[in-house]
Amino acid sequence: MNVQTHEVTLVSVREQPEFAAAAIAYFQQSWPEILPEMYADAIGHSIKASQALPQWYVLIEQDEIVGCAGLISNDFISRMDLYPWLCALHVSESKRGRAYARLLIERCQLDAARAGFDALYLCTDSEGLYERYGFGYLAQGWHPWGETSRIYQCPLQAIQA
Repeated sequence: MNVQTHEVTLVSVREQPEFAAAAIAYFQQSWPEILPEMYADAIGHSIKASQALPQWYVLIEQDEIVGCAGLISNDFISRMDLYPWLCALHVSESKRGRAYARLLIERCQLDAARAGFDALYLCTDSEGLYERYGFGYLAQGWHPWGETSRIYQCPLQAIQA
């Protein structure tokens, strides 16, 4: 199911694998500190995954990808008892302020609820951003490289699956 508004189209790469190469390139450009092979391997293998996770999404405006997000089982964080995770949320700087992040977050929430999960998690250093999307601070978590991040939780009971 793709969501289309008058401005953008939200695409699930699993549902439309013809967007995989462009999605991989956008994720790599958005997160240059991550090895390029990481997104190529993750997105490439997600297309034929038998489970609900992982999922990767892109927002397209006038044939240009302007945003992305992932729905995964763990976001390089110590709390492996928690899942699924909203990850790699990014909107191109020139396209911010148009509620594009909301579209990506809501799709991740909906797909997580449809898969039977009762909560969605994310880790970030940001404070005050994700609360407007139903997330609340849960705990501190540790990354393998020694840094910590704030873990947020969003209950999915009210999401219409």
